[in-house]
Amino acid sequence: MNKDTRLSDVLHVLLHMAQVDEPLTSDVLAKSMGTNPAVFRRTMAGLREAGHVQSGKGHGGGWQLSRPLEQITLLDVYEALNRPTLFAIGNRSERPDCMIQKNVNAALTDTMAQAEALFVERFGEITLDQLLPKRTGPASRRCNS
Repeated sequence: MNKDTRLSDVLHVLLHMAQVDEPLTSDVLAKSMGTNPAVFRRTMAGLREAGHVQSGKGHGGGWQLSRPLEQITLLDVYEALNRPTLFAIGNRSERPDCMIQKNVNAALTDTMAQAEALFVERFGEITLDQLLPKRTGPASRRCNS
């Protein structure tokens, strides 16, 4: 099964955006996410609607942060991406009258809901500035993507 890397990809891009003063184009940022500009723009639409980023068209246009990293949490980004699925565990549904299936599904559903609540709580406690490298200098600011 393929993993959904949108949250990780977008966090990576946002942290790089915070390290430059000028807008970055969709082409440049899409390459850092390993995708194409159209997919990048669709992915970032929720962040723009939530007021975390802004984009401009034309010469000198591009993407920039609208808010400082200290004001954006992991939860903000997760919600702007429409809460990507955290777990790939699903329930059986072949025999809806089976009491064992009902009990198993209820236990899994309850446990996953509790686990997701813990993720959401922790995501709300972490601001993006906490994800920046501690050391300064060119090596801490640059990576291949």
